Amino acid sequence: MPAILMLHGALGTQAQFLPLRSLLEEQHTVYTLDFIGHGLAEPAREGISVPLLAQQVLDQLDAYELNAIPLFGYSMGGYVAMYLARHYPQRVSKVITLATKYHWNAAIAAKEVNMMDAAVIEQKVPAFATALEQRHARQDWKKVLSHTAGLMQQLGVQPLLAAEDYAAITTPALLMLGDRDTMVTLTETVEVYRALPQAQLAVLPNTPHPLEKADPALVAALLQRFLNE
Repeated sequence: MPAILMLHGALGTQAQFLPLRSLLEEQHTVYTLDFIGHGLAEPAREGISVPLLAQQVLDQLDAYELNAIPLFGYSMGGYVAMYLARHYPQRVSKVITLATKYHWNAAIAAKEVNMMDAAVIEQKVPAFATALEQRHARQDWKKVLSHTAGLMQQLGVQPLLAAEDYAAITTPALLMLGDRDTMVTLTETVEVYRALPQAQLAVLPNTPHPLEKADPALVAALLQRFLNE
């Protein structure tokens, strides 16, 4: 069966793909991973970056002896997937993103980083703190927050994908976004869709940003339609 590799978002793990993965496995060999510093992966000793995570994906493809493969990335995973399509096009046959933040600057990064204060999370949303602690069993969840904040600050200072980069990506792409997403704007997604030479756009109805809020059957149907073209 054709293969696909799925890349999770910031503060997430591969376990979040289980509902979607179960729907895709009837037609595809599905690979997933925990990014460095997340879940059960190796802890990130010196922080994380998009190039570091992209290299991890390349190493995983080599380990699986996979050459060109479709990549599906949710949120931050989608940015990593698009970065790979730009710089390693020979390894990516198709790229699919869901709820990916494409537009980064200092103000946007500062807004996102402001929501990653561990002390505030413990005080105001203790259930989320507990969820992060359980999700990242091998990690210090507070370091996961800190390292993710550092990655976003890097993107705020120096975004790695600009309009000219998207225009240079010839890999077929499908960009998906929920119509209730308050982190990612439809405007930035449409701008990237229009810049990409071979792109499709799908807006998911009544869908906010969290992956768990997306209808896995709808996402799977759109994925399979695109992959089978």
